[in-house]
Amino acid sequence: MTLQTEIIKQLIDEQIVKFKEEGHFTFASGIHSPIYTDLRQTISYPKTRKDITKALVELVKAYYPETTVIAGVATAGIPQAALVADELNMPMVYVRSKPKDHGTKSQIEGVIREKDHVLLIDDLISTGGSVLKAAEAVKRAGYQVNGVLSIFSYGFPDAKQNFEDAGLTFQPVITYSDLLARYQERVGMPADKVASYQSWHEDPWHWAK
Repeated sequence: MTLQTEIIKQLIDEQIVKFKEEGHFTFASGIHSPIYTDLRQTISYPKTRKDITKALVELVKAYYPETTVIAGVATAGIPQAALVADELNMPMVYVRSKPKDHGTKSQIEGVIREKDHVLLIDDLISTGGSVLKAAEAVKRAGYQVNGVLSIFSYGFPDAKQNFEDAGLTFQPVITYSDLLARYQERVGMPADKVASYQSWHEDPWHWAK
């Protein structure tokens, strides 16, 4: 069993991933979805937490070896960024969704130096909106952003286009296609339900209609 497959198994067994048989969840972006991944829960499970950290570290080494600072995207990306930074013995910062309204009014908490290469970590990517805003904040402060890592990506075309427009790349540990295939194997589901989940993925903005 690969590390990725083991992580998916844990997400399913711990019900961190939920598929709705009827109805839908609603994302912050407004998308209606038959699936919800509450990845904030992963920090409560030591084995899952450690396996995800290991997988993210492997992605750093494979795709972004020039990284010198790990940045967590508030709030869900912060604990995972801390775990990865600790494993790699690197500095860590985090990026707020907006500047705080008191004190230094900082949006970035922690120390980044002029020549640093910053790698952002978030829990999941749907359209990429929140993490790309964080990346823009780092760039606006005058620093280099290498790219983005996430535990999970829905693999929407919107995200691909948004990252291309921003001139950034991203790498997830798990994609929606990976998750659906393993979920089908693990819990079983009828063919028409699999087809419905696949059709949602092809056009999530209009699926509920």
